Amino acid sequence: MTSTVYSVAVDCRDPEALARFWCEALGYVVHGEAEGYVGIAPPEDVAGPRLDFLLVPEPKTVKNRLHLDLRAADGDQAGEVARLESLGARRADVGQGSDVTWVVLADPEGNEFCVLADLEDD
Repeated sequence: MTSTVYSVAVDCRDPEALARFWCEALGYVVHGEAEGYVGIAPPEDVAGPRLDFLLVPEPKTVKNRLHLDLRAADGDQAGEVARLESLGARRADVGQGSDVTWVVLADPEGNEFCVLADLEDD
């Protein structure tokens, strides 16, 4: 028997705002809300894990131990980075060198994630 990833939990200061960012970034929809919680998921015809945003009192202070790797659906890494920046992401330095093929960004609460290059470039 094995397991599958059902959801990824993200501690945050503003679950509603972070859920909005990630819905726009991933094309996800809200699937559940409660006080201090917003859950988002891919549309029914798309595979992928849910993301659950949970209210915590403390701000993020260190580099993530787990992060998401995104790939532009159309293969346009630069265009996807620009789109994500227009949604509120910002570039992040986690010690990556200048020779890497991915771009490290941070969401509006500082959670790092990567935008990978086209499959041929990995």
